[in-house]
Amino acid sequence: MPLETLFFIFVALMVGAGYPVQAGINATIAQFHGHPLLAALTNTTVASLILVVAIVVLRVPMPQVASLAAAPWWAWTGGLLGAFFVFSSLVLAPKLGAAAFVSTTIVGTMAASMIIDHFGLLAYRTQPITLQRLVGSALVVTGMMMIVLKK
Repeated sequence: MPLETLFFIFVALMVGAGYPVQAGINATIAQFHGHPLLAALTNTTVASLILVVAIVVLRVPMPQVASLAAAPWWAWTGGLLGAFFVFSSLVLAPKLGAAAFVSTTIVGTMAASMIIDHFGLLAYRTQPITLQRLVGSALVVTGMMMIVLKK
């Protein structure tokens, strides 16, 4: 496996490790705000401010209006999904626990990813569902069930 690929896998693992941390941080701030929606707003506001600073510091050129207008309507729903994830995670993670929350979201992520890959949706290249991928997915589901189901 190329070193670059190993690096990307490592970074993806670190991103994944951040999910339960972010959910816990957001749930904590919700206790001080009095409502989960205010905590979600705080999260997305801080994230937006950091991105604005990065854009200014890195001198990222602004896109042309015609370029933005050419984007398909659904391309604008990423922020909606991001807000849904932030809000849902700060409400659900404390109720389910970090491991149950993350393992369950991983199963949802994996299922959607398999469908997206199979049909080559959303700018992904087509990667058909194979027996090997189905077995891997079944193992992930089994792991989630072992974490979520309590005896």
